[in-house]
Amino acid sequence: MTKNLKKRTTAAGLLIAIGIVYGDIGTSPLYVMKSIVAGNGGIANVNRDFIIGSISLVLWTVTLLTTLQTVIIALKATNHGEGGIFALYALIRKRAKWLVLPALIGGAAILADGTLTPAVTVTTAIEGLKGMEFGSGNIPVNTQSMVIAITVVILLLLFMIQRMGTSIIGKAFGPIMFIWFTFLGVIGAMNMMGDLSILQAINPIYAIKLLVSPYNKAGIFILGSIFLATTGAEALYSDVGHVGKGNIIGSWPYVFVCLALNYFGQGVWILNNPNYQAHGGDFNPFFEIIPSNIRLAAIVLATIAAVIASQALITGSFTLVAEASGLKFLPRMNIIYPSTEKGQIYIPSVNKMLCCATIALVLYFQTSAHMEAAYGLSITISMLMTTIMLFEWLRMKSKNVHQTFWDWIFLIFFGFLNIMFMASSLSKFTHGGYVSLIITGFILGIMYVWFYGNKIRDKRESRNAYVRLDEYTSMLTNLSHDEDYPTYATNLVYMAKVKYNKFIKREILYSILDKRPKRAGAYWFVTVNVTNEPFTAEYAVNTYGTKNVINVQLFLGFKKQTSVNVYIRQIVHDLIADGTIEPQPQEYTTTPGRDVGDFSFVIVNDVISPQTQLTGWEKWMVEARVWLQNLSSNPASWFGLEYADTVVERVPLILGRPNPSYIKRVAPKDFSNMKKKE
Repeated sequence: MTKNLKKRTTAAGLLIAIGIVYGDIGTSPLYVMKSIVAGNGGIANVNRDFIIGSISLVLWTVTLLTTLQTVIIALKATNHGEGGIFALYALIRKRAKWLVLPALIGGAAILADGTLTPAVTVTTAIEGLKGMEFGSGNIPVNTQSMVIAITVVILLLLFMIQRMGTSIIGKAFGPIMFIWFTFLGVIGAMNMMGDLSILQAINPIYAIKLLVSPYNKAGIFILGSIFLATTGAEALYSDVGHVGKGNIIGSWPYVFVCLALNYFGQGVWILNNPNYQAHGGDFNPFFEIIPSNIRLAAIVLATIAAVIASQALITGSFTLVAEASGLKFLPRMNIIYPSTEKGQIYIPSVNKMLCCATIALVLYFQTSAHMEAAYGLSITISMLMTTIMLFEWLRMKSKNVHQTFWDWIFLIFFGFLNIMFMASSLSKFTHGGYVSLIITGFILGIMYVWFYGNKIRDKRESRNAYVRLDEYTSMLTNLSHDEDYPTYATNLVYMAKVKYNKFIKREILYSILDKRPKRAGAYWFVTVNVTNEPFTAEYAVNTYGTKNVINVQLFLGFKKQTSVNVYIRQIVHDLIADGTIEPQPQEYTTTPGRDVGDFSFVIVNDVISPQTQLTGWEKWMVEARVWLQNLSSNPASWFGLEYADTVVERVPLILGRPNPSYIKRVAPKDFSNMKKKE
């Protein structure tokens, strides 16, 4: 039922899409024209050609990158209805191993944007209060320090409410954002009526002329400010699974028209006020086009819109991290599901990091103008990576030479545009862009180490590290019925990857048989397999002809909650019911009719052994990967076992072929001589 509703285009679906999808791009009018004018030396240094050309660049940038590349092309590349850079990677990863690199880089850049968007949007909205008079002429917000203090308080409250979930307030997002976009369009249209010739900006010739115009002091680097108008385009692709493709396609024209009208209105106001002197030197045409008697209400509405945009980025970051963990790009983290809303998750560690990073950015940059230098660069990187991956997806879908030709046109055209915008954003490197790259690089480093550290570990593990599980079933069955040993648990569950349905790490069986024989009614070896589909929930079992040794293969979608404790209980019920395993009647229980015994879960973690023979880069990568593993959350939480009886055992990880070492036995007299020499 839910899936069918998501596929249908309805009035409610359109409203939900407006509330969820367009928060980031919908707050762009707060700072785009301000950044463009400031980059050219202020309002005194702009003329008619410059303003019309700038607005033309804005409109055609949004048309090409958001409408054409994202809404028309990218929304077709969905993985069972889910979008986003990791869903796209899941579709094409079998085409070539190198495709993991654009996926890692693009994902890291989008996560970096999750810290920058809340900082710049909320700060810009609150700056509208600066210098405003209330009542008897008082100016309660008259310094930038007060702006920063209010911004930090709002951001702290925003991150604090994440734990409670946002399903209730989320229902209000649609109507609020609809009011916001309508307000943008109406205010813009009112100002635009003062000079309808501003509509000349629809002609792309003015955009091209501006790039080589002497009035444009920034030259080609003006694109760094222009690109701010389309930040948030990636959210349209990422959120397609939440609201449906049809609802995005249906709602985008209204959003685009409202944004365009507001840019037109700001342009007319700038042209009509060439000698405007801003209070305290601050200037933002967005707030200036609003009549003074409703400006306070507009600032409140802008602040709410900025908070909604920030909320969308925060929850999007949670989803992105969860997907990255499922694809083994990041360590597994503790995921909380705060409401019954499908797909709504909360990751405490990510929330804390985002909160600290966002507030640190606000305190470091102090003004939205400085933040804008860092903002946008990370998104240009992610869009370029998405373009590369979309090209591979298009090639995968091509059926003839004619289609392949257009695939290459897509790559050349949009690749060129993305590179141009990225180069322009890099011009702001020394003015704050370096912060964006540092954050992106930090996240990318973690993802790279985790992914390739796992690859090296799997590649270099000795063949002797694995044994055949089916060769030990008789021994395990005998131990299960050997009353000379105390019962360790009715169900002893090892979270252990079983390769090719039979090979398992030696230390797993060593833990059961050698350390201290662990007698159990049933031995479970559970492998969690992440599928390309988002919400798969399936399992397969192999008992090797026994009733006590069970290899369970869980197949879970990359957006599915990993609740092994819940799944394994259902599986036990199923297998007892069909006679696959022995019954587990409980004589002593508070639950009448209980037919499933107790559980003990064992997780084996790696620690680097001194016998590891890796050297140089490979050794460093594996050591860094293990360090990240130990630094991340409790392994029990990875599998949803926080409240289960769980034991974490650490075993030495020996990689490469260790050199055999021997110790020489000496006679007692030789031993005496050795002591004398000492």
